[in-house]
Amino acid sequence: MDDGMVRLFGVLGAVLALLAVALGAFGAHALEGRLEPRALEVFEIGIRYQTTHALALLLVVALAGHLHGGLAVASGWLFIMGTLVFSGSLYLLAITGVGRLGMITPLGGLAFLAGWALLAGAFLRG
Repeated sequence: MDDGMVRLFGVLGAVLALLAVALGAFGAHALEGRLEPRALEVFEIGIRYQTTHALALLLVVALAGHLHGGLAVASGWLFIMGTLVFSGSLYLLAITGVGRLGMITPLGGLAFLAGWALLAGAFLRG
């Protein structure tokens, strides 16, 4: 993985983690009492998965020199796409109540699963 990709993934991982903390605070202080308990739970699930995959992206960065570059890069992009689709759809679902948004959430979950599988492959082929 080249230095530019390492830097990009590092910045995106840190920004996704920062946003997860900010959204968590927003959910705890601004949304509590305004959303139904189930909607707030859905919002918190989005935060949990965003945090996990921001850290996963930073793991890819930290171990970049020990991983198969192409697989690691693909894994990182899948973690980013999964976060946008999975967590993003849950945030919108919780805030808007539009149930159809939940139909795209599994696509983000598939991106997460593929990202983890490719990360395993990157370690095996490292």
